[in-house]
Amino acid sequence: QVQLVESGGGLVQPGGSLTLSCAYSGSISRTYVMGWYRQAPGKQREAVAVISGSGTTDYEDFAKGRFTISGDNAKNTVYLQMNNLKPEDTAVYYCRYYTSRYDSWGTGILVTVSS
Repeated sequence: QVQLVESGGGLVQPGGSLTLSCAYSGSISRTYVMGWYRQAPGKQREAVAVISGSGTTDYEDFAKGRFTISGDNAKNTVYLQMNNLKPEDTAVYYCRYYTSRYDSWGTGILVTVSS
């Protein structure tokens, strides 16, 4: 099993920056994908960005140019650097670890973008 713990959320003003962290532990596969997802009030959960165990990344269009996903294998942590935040980025952000046979989610962390 893989456990995920998110941190780094909070309140930030529009135009500000925030970095989310996802610490993972457990039986980590070499062929995993980790990602950040979010769910805004009244909306469905959506993908933000993903990173594979080999370092390949992919972003949703709204995240391109503003968000950066990265991983530190030595620290067993995946990050989501978010810049130029907008009120519409307000959501609960979730970390996810998955392989072809396993899927695990963190409990989520709230990010609020407001003046």
